[in-house]
Amino acid sequence: MRTAATLTAGILGLGLAFGLAGCKKTETAAPVATADKPKLGIRPYGDETSKIDMSKEPEDVKKVFKYIDDHIDEHVELLQKVIQQPSISNSGEGIPESAEMIKGLFDKLGCQESKVYDMGMTEWGQPGNPVVYAKLDEGMPKTMVVYWMYDTMPVTQPDNWVAPPFEARIVDGKTAGIDPAIKKVLIGRGATNTKGPEITQYNAIFSMKQALGHLPVNLIFIAEGDEERMSMGLRKFVTTHPELLKPADAMLGFGGSEGLMYIELTTSGKSWGRGPTVSDIHGIFKRSVDSPAWRHIQMLASLTSLDGNSVKIDGFNDNIAPLTPSEQKLLEDAAKKTDLKKAAQNAGVARFISDDPLKMVMMSRHATAFNLDGIWGGNMYAGGSGAILPNKITSKHSIRYIPNMHSADILKKIRAQLDKNGYKDVEIRFIGDQPWSKMSYDSDIAHSVDQMSDHFGLPHIEHADGNSILMDSANAGAWPGYLFTNAEQGDPNITPIGLPIAGARVGSGGRAHAANEYYVIEGAGKTLGMAAAEKSIAEIIYNYAHTTTVPTKSGKPAN
Repeated sequence: MRTAATLTAGILGLGLAFGLAGCKKTETAAPVATADKPKLGIRPYGDETSKIDMSKEPEDVKKVFKYIDDHIDEHVELLQKVIQQPSISNSGEGIPESAEMIKGLFDKLGCQESKVYDMGMTEWGQPGNPVVYAKLDEGMPKTMVVYWMYDTMPVTQPDNWVAPPFEARIVDGKTAGIDPAIKKVLIGRGATNTKGPEITQYNAIFSMKQALGHLPVNLIFIAEGDEERMSMGLRKFVTTHPELLKPADAMLGFGGSEGLMYIELTTSGKSWGRGPTVSDIHGIFKRSVDSPAWRHIQMLASLTSLDGNSVKIDGFNDNIAPLTPSEQKLLEDAAKKTDLKKAAQNAGVARFISDDPLKMVMMSRHATAFNLDGIWGGNMYAGGSGAILPNKITSKHSIRYIPNMHSADILKKIRAQLDKNGYKDVEIRFIGDQPWSKMSYDSDIAHSVDQMSDHFGLPHIEHADGNSILMDSANAGAWPGYLFTNAEQGDPNITPIGLPIAGARVGSGGRAHAANEYYVIEGAGKTLGMAAAEKSIAEIIYNYAHTTTVPTKSGKPAN
């Protein structure tokens, strides 16, 4: 969670797609007339003290900024509509409906091509959710890819929300549990991960189209519905249809990504040869029958230290690429600016593992993790009674790894450790993988972000020299950048598209995957709101169109 204006390198996770295949020229919709009294009454600048240096802005950019200010109510209403439509990839709830909604947005923007790709069965043995491809050709020299994700996590603790998660209610900062000086905050599942940033980006692009009559770049949209499932459908799409993305010159979005793999571990009476072998049985038998559930707990405990913070798998941390001097200095500088108490409060935790700011920053940006995401089996009724001796227990684990580690090697080491610890009967199911990737900040798109930062009075993104191995922990660390990057990535079987990638997220949101996920609508102090976030995207796109140090793929001279 971030409660101040933020600037983070990389691809803006965006997304929502699906719909019927189509290829047509669509006229951009006429501007909606501004009502005398705005329905929501959103103030574009809220109570912000940070100001954009308008003296540095070209006249075209000023026109776009004015359009954003004049239509901010409509822009917020669009975000509300998108959040009100559930889109939970793990259950499938609302996936087709959400995708249809966003495909409609692509058409409204004027995309000449749009097509839904049914991904069918993926290589990991699960069906992928649809991927939508759309192209907006403005006849410009440069083409930019926009990556979107239209899926969200499920709501696991509805009673903890201050407003229903799919209502998209606007509340004040105090009600949202953040800075009381902030007057308007939107609460909803997907508000920050990532429908808020996505619709902010869409609104910026639509505003450029309306204010200027055209965009200064061509756009390719690629929207997936499996990001929370390691982008299994997107992986198939990109490797099957690379020609659709090859014309692009750059990508707008996040930075480097950590690796993220998922496994399930299962202990059963049938495989163990002890305890119930066919089904759960009455709990009365525990006096005389072995328990697969207790065996599973002991098995999990054998893989970590007693506090669960250190992995006890032989060779688990082998192959980690060491930090360069510039990366080490970047972390040391970041630690000096870190307020652990505030950071813990923003994250919704009592405290971090370490009270040393440098160690905490190191763990956040250059470390591995073996997490227990969930466990199930037996009596699953909260508060209810009923004696059960389960015959099978399964736990789910997300494993975060970094360069130069590889998922196949990690999987092999987990199997070996289980066997060594006496748990040969425990079954491992590999759910999927999202390998790590690096990025370079010496590119036209990255320099365009820096130029926007100058105009907004924000510090440049701090980065190490070359292709950094540091993870972008402020953005949850993992995204499918390995499919697109022009730098190193962690899957030897993948040839990425090869795009320079950079971007920024100006504005604030937080509590991704948690109760009361939020997105700041009206800013206050140095915390920027939705209007400022839209303006930052518009300026990056404009800057990129007018910043050229390498030839365009189209062969046309740049603007």
